[in-house]
Amino acid sequence: MGNTLNTASVSAADVIMPIQHSNNEQLTKSIINESEKLQNVPPVECPMHTKVNQQPPKTSKSECPIDHTNENEINPLNMMPAENQNPAPDQPFPLPTDRQISSIPKATGNNEFWVYPSQQMFWNAMLRKGWRWKNDDINPKDMDDIIKIHNANNEQAWQEVLKWEALHARECNCPKLRSFGGKAKHYSPRARIRYWLGYELPFDRHDWIVDRCGKDVRYVIDYYDGGAVDEKYKFALLDVRPAMDSWQNIWDRMKVTWWRWRFSNEAQEQPSPIQIH
Repeated sequence: MGNTLNTASVSAADVIMPIQHSNNEQLTKSIINESEKLQNVPPVECPMHTKVNQQPPKTSKSECPIDHTNENEINPLNMMPAENQNPAPDQPFPLPTDRQISSIPKATGNNEFWVYPSQQMFWNAMLRKGWRWKNDDINPKDMDDIIKIHNANNEQAWQEVLKWEALHARECNCPKLRSFGGKAKHYSPRARIRYWLGYELPFDRHDWIVDRCGKDVRYVIDYYDGGAVDEKYKFALLDVRPAMDSWQNIWDRMKVTWWRWRFSNEAQEQPSPIQIH
């Protein structure tokens, strides 16, 4: 995501069209996963990044919630370089430059929302990270699918954040995303424990800072491979929870853990409904 537009009614989720499954699905996912592995960060324009030591080009505003560099001339909210809508010199086909407004409100303005990168910006970002399109049989539809997958995953993450924020609805009924940072290879303690128990590691991690009406709350988001891309462009399984860096966050997680255990047990104890034949 990145630059903001003054609007309160447009949602990225509202314009996502069903995807037609094809043999290009694995290529689409492999491009996304490969871009995340390059220098331990995914493309610059998406919320999945970590800091790198490379010198980026001249920078100004950014494109989406991901931390990725230590340079001075960058947007401090997401540490992203300036948008690049120019076609690459050896680009095999033209790409759209239109950008989708997300449903995620930005904390730094009134009625401002984060804006997702265009296909052209995403392509340029992958090139900057070392990806070379000639190594893959890629076509325009693949890029369209990649952008829609990227946007859908971020919309899903925000909805999961809002579920936690509902615990504080009386305190604040309008949380907003202030900033974010990517830590692809900085596995959270929860992810490491799961790995020790035999589960796979997440392919990415984000830390999002949410403005709870003046109070900053950090969320940790682990992204796991969920298999095939569905008709809503979702394939990642998200583990979203408040970071255990404050007593309030710890208490929230304890409450939710208790509720999940209690109501799951009650559901198991309920007798099956009697069927009358």
